[in-house]
Amino acid sequence: MSREKLQQLGMDLPLFPTTSVGSFPKPDYLVKARADFNKSKITAPQLEELERKATAFWIAKQEELGIDVLVDGEMYRGDMVAYFAERLPGFTTSGVVRSYGNRYYHKPIVTGEVRWPKPITVDWWKYAQSLTKKPVKGMLTGPYTVMDWSFNEFYPDRKATCMALAGVIRKEVEALVAAGCKIIQIDEPALSVRPEELPIAIEAMQVVTDGLDAYFITHACYGAFEYIYPGMLDMPVHNFDLEMSNSDLHMIELFRSKPFTKDISFGVVDVHSHHIEDTATVRKRVEQALSILPREKVWVDPDCGLKTRTVEEAIEKLRACVAAAKAFRN
Repeated sequence: MSREKLQQLGMDLPLFPTTSVGSFPKPDYLVKARADFNKSKITAPQLEELERKATAFWIAKQEELGIDVLVDGEMYRGDMVAYFAERLPGFTTSGVVRSYGNRYYHKPIVTGEVRWPKPITVDWWKYAQSLTKKPVKGMLTGPYTVMDWSFNEFYPDRKATCMALAGVIRKEVEALVAAGCKIIQIDEPALSVRPEELPIAIEAMQVVTDGLDAYFITHACYGAFEYIYPGMLDMPVHNFDLEMSNSDLHMIELFRSKPFTKDISFGVVDVHSHHIEDTATVRKRVEQALSILPREKVWVDPDCGLKTRTVEEAIEKLRACVAAAKAFRN
């Protein structure tokens, strides 16, 4: 059914389509430029020029590597939640809060009715898509994760906050679809944080995707999925993009107990390791996927965003994904 949806949208992807979760490492010149901008040493247009340069680099590099469904690399974003909160009325920003490891972000605070005044990602998607004939994914952070990673001082409870955010994100999705975007990924890394709230996440995603003519992916990672599987399969999306390698593919055993019914973007390289997987290792992981999953439902990609790797490491990990996928097409 999901492959039929892609064909209906005019996309004839090969078996084992390759893609990436979203973020790529920023080149050194852009890291410096972002720091300079924060110190008012350069202007917003000067920063954007370098963000566009970095985006063009990553689009060209993905084409060179043979990736099938591209991403813009998120050169213009910092934190995946704060980026959206900073552009939506109803949010303010707290001080610095630890995210994981030694990474920190300014945690958003909902202080009023959250509203969507204008498109946030559409112009960046249009720019990236203008650089290639291959499909570029639209990429958004989902309502449940934005809710879970923010403080709430306005709505009566977590569900009300999540549903308000769902209505706002729905408008951004509508704008992407209207612009011509056919594959839209809505990240929900917080999906398994509170298993009892899975119905809220599903209801919110229904608001976001219902009736829209696009192929929807949701990315979830580094969670206790045994507590939400198979219930998570009720999420109204076509494809789950899942971290598999870092957790030694333990979710395959869950799939044996209850068949996985959607397409899956199967994470085959670990984005939190400097080690570059060789093609044989990645092929073995794909083989393990195929021991339980139909080949027409399997996509190949990294576990998560590659922004924590060096540029060179990210390129080589993507190269390993492509080599393994191509080997299984023959």
